Amino acid sequence: MGMGKYILQRLAFTVVVILGVSIMIFLITHVIGDPVAVMLPLQASEEQRVALTAQLGLDKPILEQLGIFLSDAARLDFGISWWQRVPCINVVMEKMPATLLLVTLACLIAVVVAIPLGIAAAYKPGSLIDRLLTGGSLLGISLPPFWIGLMLMLVFAVGLGWLPTSGIGSWRHVVLPAVTLAFNPAGHLAQIVRFEMIQQLASNYVLTARSKGVKEIVILFRHALKNIMTSAITMLGSDYAKLVGGLCATVEVVFGWPGFGHLVTDTIHNLDFPLLQTEVFFVAVFVCLLNLLIDILYAFFDPRIRY
Repeated sequence: MGMGKYILQRLAFTVVVILGVSIMIFLITHVIGDPVAVMLPLQASEEQRVALTAQLGLDKPILEQLGIFLSDAARLDFGISWWQRVPCINVVMEKMPATLLLVTLACLIAVVVAIPLGIAAAYKPGSLIDRLLTGGSLLGISLPPFWIGLMLMLVFAVGLGWLPTSGIGSWRHVVLPAVTLAFNPAGHLAQIVRFEMIQQLASNYVLTARSKGVKEIVILFRHALKNIMTSAITMLGSDYAKLVGGLCATVEVVFGWPGFGHLVTDTIHNLDFPLLQTEVFFVAVFVCLLNLLIDILYAFFDPRIRY
């Protein structure tokens, strides 16, 4: 199958996935609470409740509401946020760049730190650096991000005064939240690089290259590392999608970072159904497109892959 045909098939599949996710989230958001009760004061009359229900379109049959939602979503019209009283798409697009910046920097930090350490640990398994990497990666995966963030804030912001505790503005504001987010993907990436590199370094082609006098650095970075990139890309892509999809929310709250994750938590708290539906829709589209990009990168790093 050619690349173009493969991409078209994946795009068609993406549309089906987004449609299914949209229907599911629409149905779920209509059973988690009563937005009318949230938006009106406790002393509101029954007439006020009925009027607001009609204004929000909640008096229509559920299937009709779903049809209206899907029709509007196809035009990227998600209505007005019940909470902020502005178009939902404007709210999401305002917050998304801050989260993408934070998550992208976190994943870059993870790549710069985890890949060299994973290679070093695999080159000498059982050594001190191997044991330190294994223990450190497990800590990075298991420790909750909010605790890591608080500890970094206590040391570098409160104790040393090198970096601000919260907010957004200069490069100094992004350092602590980005490093905090980097712990989890760095732990995953270091483990997968170590495991895959050990397998590659024990393979026949590496033994043959060494017997021919090929330099170790060439074997490590030009041959072995390239052969493990598909696994590394899969792991990093998965972590990137999960962070954008909401796992960065706790870190954004801790550091007062005005991003998408922080917005999601506030949206759920305020039972803003249109805004929540918009957020899930954008996450579904983002994850599907990210998976498509990852599949295309596979062919770049491994020409043996055929679509």
